[in-house]
Amino acid sequence: MKSAIWNDRPIQLEKMTRERYQELYEAGIKGALVCSVCGTNVKLYLGLRKEPHFYHTNNMEPHSIPEDEQSESPSPQPQEEFVERNGFRMPKSRSIISDSKTMKQEKWKTPKLLSHLPIFIKENSESSPSLGGFFQRLQEKNIFLDTAQQKAVTSIEGPLLVLAGAGSGKTRVLTTRVAYMVHEQRIDPRSIMLITFTAKAANEMKERLQLYEEQHSRVFSSLVTGTFHSIYYKILAHHHSSRWNGNNLLKWDWQKEQFLKQAGRKIGLDEKDFPFDQAIQQIGYWKNNMQTPKMVIPSNKLEEQFHSLYQDYEDWKKEKQVFDFDDMLIGCYELLLENPTLLGKYQERFQYFLIDEFQDINKVQYETIKLLARDGNVCAVGDDDQSIYAFRGSNPNFILNYHLDFPETKVVTLAQNYRSCHSIVAASNMVIQKNMSRKQKKMVAQYDNQAWPVLFFPYDEEEEATIIVQDMKEQIENGTPPKDFAILYRTHSAARAVFERLSQSGLPFTLDQDYESFYKRRIVKGILGFLRLSKDPNDVQALSDILPALFLKQSSLQDAKATSILEDCSLVKALSKLSNLQPFQLKKIKRIIPLFSTLKTVTPAVALEMIDKDMGFDDYIKKRGNEGNALEKGSDDIRDLKVVAKKFNSTSSFLEHVDDMIAKTEEMKKLSKKYTNAIQLSTIHRSKGLEYTQVYLLSAVDGSLPHDFSLEAFRNGEQNALEEERRLLYVAMTRAKESLYVSIPENRRGKKAYMSRFIKDIL
Repeated sequence: MKSAIWNDRPIQLEKMTRERYQELYEAGIKGALVCSVCGTNVKLYLGLRKEPHFYHTNNMEPHSIPEDEQSESPSPQPQEEFVERNGFRMPKSRSIISDSKTMKQEKWKTPKLLSHLPIFIKENSESSPSLGGFFQRLQEKNIFLDTAQQKAVTSIEGPLLVLAGAGSGKTRVLTTRVAYMVHEQRIDPRSIMLITFTAKAANEMKERLQLYEEQHSRVFSSLVTGTFHSIYYKILAHHHSSRWNGNNLLKWDWQKEQFLKQAGRKIGLDEKDFPFDQAIQQIGYWKNNMQTPKMVIPSNKLEEQFHSLYQDYEDWKKEKQVFDFDDMLIGCYELLLENPTLLGKYQERFQYFLIDEFQDINKVQYETIKLLARDGNVCAVGDDDQSIYAFRGSNPNFILNYHLDFPETKVVTLAQNYRSCHSIVAASNMVIQKNMSRKQKKMVAQYDNQAWPVLFFPYDEEEEATIIVQDMKEQIENGTPPKDFAILYRTHSAARAVFERLSQSGLPFTLDQDYESFYKRRIVKGILGFLRLSKDPNDVQALSDILPALFLKQSSLQDAKATSILEDCSLVKALSKLSNLQPFQLKKIKRIIPLFSTLKTVTPAVALEMIDKDMGFDDYIKKRGNEGNALEKGSDDIRDLKVVAKKFNSTSSFLEHVDDMIAKTEEMKKLSKKYTNAIQLSTIHRSKGLEYTQVYLLSAVDGSLPHDFSLEAFRNGEQNALEEERRLLYVAMTRAKESLYVSIPENRRGKKAYMSRFIKDIL
């Protein structure tokens, strides 16, 4: 059904602009749409499986269109033949990319299937019977290894690089290799060090090793297993227990931030405005790359400020005799380097090293392993195509140049993907092979479910969220468990719309624990502060939030509160009565104060434009220079907020929505720990190492994936950042086992968006 009544006026879907579909959808939820024939409530369908249409909420059959309505309908179009694929009605004759002129005229783009992929050929990857008893005994325990996996398990002496592609069973290879070394080669487990990157992975390794133990043997209990941090810290604590006492550990970023804010005051940094979170990340990056404060050469003003904080931070820790997690790595390296006798003892003790997720290793971790591994018996298991932590100091070059540090390296490539179906593996291969700096490999799937990856084209991020939630809701109603679904995105701010739609849907979902409400972001809080003060000119927190935008220090808050009491006026008016302002500040404040009362009389969208242009918020953003963070810029946050604001007619309803979403974020973070069957929302970085039956990938457009910062670096002649972004897309795609849905919105942050160049490359 393509017609309905809205606000007492007949409407036809074909005559509505695409940007109003979301408005119609929400009008239907509020009961503001009725059937043009029977007058009962209808809603607008916005999903993946069918074109947009109105439907009755009481499941009535659609009515025939009245004659007078038919006369207004567009002229009939030629009938197109359709075929059912993946549960979609796809035009038989239409190619994967329509003619550009047709695309512009279309109001709704039919989802496209990535069907132009190589055909599936099942390769024989059965285990070789010639390797004898050990592997036969494993098969009795239902543990099967293909030929390449067996080679990785049995190549014990000398350096070994195992290129373990996505879904290739690297955990099975590592645990089986340990079992083979102990049971078959009679190697003392005390001489083996098995290193993982997360405590969760270490525990999984220990659990899997139990499958290989003989009854009551506990032969693997003396094996040293853990993360780099845990193992290196044990070495430090063993030799210098007082210096490396766990009570002196700075466990949380807020502890670091507390000191950095104190240090920042000495160089005039604004506590509310300066990106201390980014400073912590940058300091960690320098330390993981073994760059002391004396070695760092700042490249811009922001880095100069970070560098100053870095020096103060190191001096403070030394004075207080405290340490952080990065110090564990540097401390262990220095301890071994400065004590040759002690190093020799550890070299005698540990003869074999097995390192998981080797593509994530950083310089200080790597250099310490090179010290310890005197005999070169290092088995490095990783995938350079999944190296996505450059901001932590990891680098695919540690894999690419491995043979230079460990001559006579054997290389085993695990190319069988046991996780994903053929179409997902084939599409992922096509994406990643465009990278220049990589080890050549091509993953091969073990099964084909005839389900092609789907590209879909929402109008913007609001409609993107609606379509995804609607599609999951349909599948869940048909019996699919919520835990089968994951929604992946480049940065947390990109999840704002889908979080809001899920919050309204009643579907169970979980969040990353470091997820923060979009509305609590520094710049968003600042611009919302103006709106809050328009409703309540005595809102202390709101005034505190807008002070940076007025180029006032936080000390002005106390002055304004005192003036408000003495002069018997609101906090907003008190600003113009402050005595310690520069003439230009006073002039600006007196100019904008009358505008506060105007903000509450206009729509939120207009109000945000006023704050941005007339009240000088855009000037503040420009003068900040760094915009707070290279990945998530303040100007981007403002554009995101303007997209949300368009949905509301009043400041009150908009702010109620904001407060509701802030509260729901905190509530969902608590519930996330309890849910066992829920949709997973995650950044792509957080999803690495995990797998999901169905994956929805948000905003595969230039500016998001690849991110703006990598495009800027590319324009300046730097290739590495862009290649890492392509690896990030590869990681996202290979999380999916059976279904992959890639969203390509036509508009993002209120501007025209363009399909990711990484997706274009494979069309």
